[in-house]
Amino acid sequence: MSELSHGILQNILRAQTVDGVPPSEPIVSHTSIGALLETQVDQYEDKIFLIFYDDGGHRKEFSYRELYEEVCKTANFLKAKGIGPGDRIATVSHNHSDVVIQYFAAFLLGAVVVPINIGEDDKRITYILSNSNTKLAFVRDEYVERIVALQDDVPSMKVIVQCGSRKVTDIPFYPAEISQLPARFSPSKRITHDDEALIVYTSGTTGLPKGVVLNQYNLLVDAHAITDWHRLSDDQRMMCVLPIHHVNGTVVTLMTPLYCGGSVVLNQRFRSEKFFERISIEKVHVVSVVPTLLQFLLHAKIQLGSYILGQFRHIICGAGPLTVDLAMKFEDHFNIRIVHGYGLSETTCYSCFLPIDLERANHKRWLSKYGFPSIGVAMPVNEMTIHDERGNEINEGERGEIVIRGHNVMKGYFENPEANEKTFAHGWFRSGDEGFYQIDDEGRKFFFITGRLKELIIRGGVNISPFEIDEVLMNIPGVAAGIAVGFENEWYGEEVGAYVKPKDGLTLSEKDILGICRKQLPFSKAPKVVIFGDDLPVTSTGKYQRNKCKHLFAKWKAVQFNEKRGDPKQE
Repeated sequence: MSELSHGILQNILRAQTVDGVPPSEPIVSHTSIGALLETQVDQYEDKIFLIFYDDGGHRKEFSYRELYEEVCKTANFLKAKGIGPGDRIATVSHNHSDVVIQYFAAFLLGAVVVPINIGEDDKRITYILSNSNTKLAFVRDEYVERIVALQDDVPSMKVIVQCGSRKVTDIPFYPAEISQLPARFSPSKRITHDDEALIVYTSGTTGLPKGVVLNQYNLLVDAHAITDWHRLSDDQRMMCVLPIHHVNGTVVTLMTPLYCGGSVVLNQRFRSEKFFERISIEKVHVVSVVPTLLQFLLHAKIQLGSYILGQFRHIICGAGPLTVDLAMKFEDHFNIRIVHGYGLSETTCYSCFLPIDLERANHKRWLSKYGFPSIGVAMPVNEMTIHDERGNEINEGERGEIVIRGHNVMKGYFENPEANEKTFAHGWFRSGDEGFYQIDDEGRKFFFITGRLKELIIRGGVNISPFEIDEVLMNIPGVAAGIAVGFENEWYGEEVGAYVKPKDGLTLSEKDILGICRKQLPFSKAPKVVIFGDDLPVTSTGKYQRNKCKHLFAKWKAVQFNEKRGDPKQE
């Protein structure tokens, strides 16, 4: 990372401290991810750690010992290619067992993984590879030609390694080159908590992505916190249906099972029709999802009677906007508890969850009473509160910015002192998310997120949370999905629009949707225009990308919408 001023460094250190304890006083015993892996291999040997299902339904499993041997071979391969501690390697792939091995090989070596989201465009991928100074890229065969075409614009990326079942070009072919390498590995230096492990680039819709730098301790301590909160143990199994290029997939369903000595079922991608089938067959206890996947499951007309789910405990849900309506419908339909939570790449992954031992009625109360589903209570690994724009803590029920400090807070944004100065301005990590908290009878702060501060619709100087409007839209009969969009308007600065995807086979009218919204929302918050479409733009983890819809409302820029008549009025 570039040199930071003393003041910024002090603010970052304050933001990495929890209850007065700095990260230099670690709360986990393992000195590195490699040390954790070696400990678990010695203890569990032939126990299954990883089960991988590809898109064709083919199943492959690895014991702790088998995975470790492949990790060591891959670490030796990286070393032979000139990769050492601190060097950056990229992974360009969909979910695959090879990627898991490559991640842990890099961590064992002390190298830094730069996960690439293949859904990004070439310009952003080129920027990420170049900005991170990536030296080597593991690339799945489907994407090799695409990445080779970018190589001239990434001078640091000297080596591209093909992975998969077919050799596309004459560049190195990963499976062939590692088979004869030693299945043991000793790093050239002692890898510690402070060594960087991941640079995860944010998936914003505008501007250049920012590289979130996480060290080995960040990953270890968040896995420790998730393990404790969800009471995970070595006889339990998790399932991963989210992309492992995102911290949710990496930390919740790779690092956490390793930390607790459990196992994980990794899917190449999410499939509604296979979700409960694999939970049943593989005896899965906990799965991590995003709200979009809950919606898919609800619409899939799945009959749970076909599956044995006695061991299944709950679903972890976060990384996107969960509405009250969706939460209630899912829990009522499937009788499966949603443990809602919240976190960001900048805080490694999760920072808070609903308590898992809430009595049923109390659990539903926190999901439904306050207009937004609670994201829960801060895990002990970090502190959370709500600040005003000047960095002052505000009172219960008041809206402000969610801020976090603790041992899971990132090292900083890579080579971006301006972003670091702003983000850590008050000695806390400033999330950019608006929220509030309510205190329960035990004195615990239950937090709520109301939207991204940058996504707030500012109409006539008044902040409007798009989540409030989403809640109404999603509850309209015939709507498969709907989001509020703030669009440029000459009269109020911004006006409220709605982008709606109807359910299959149904026809909805703009008049009907506007009428229902108007009955449930004041005129200022109610959508004035509805755009219908087949797909809502989302990130790879299911977060709605409202800004990508703004241009659809451009022709209403000069329109003044009249409350009395309920019709647009051109003036």
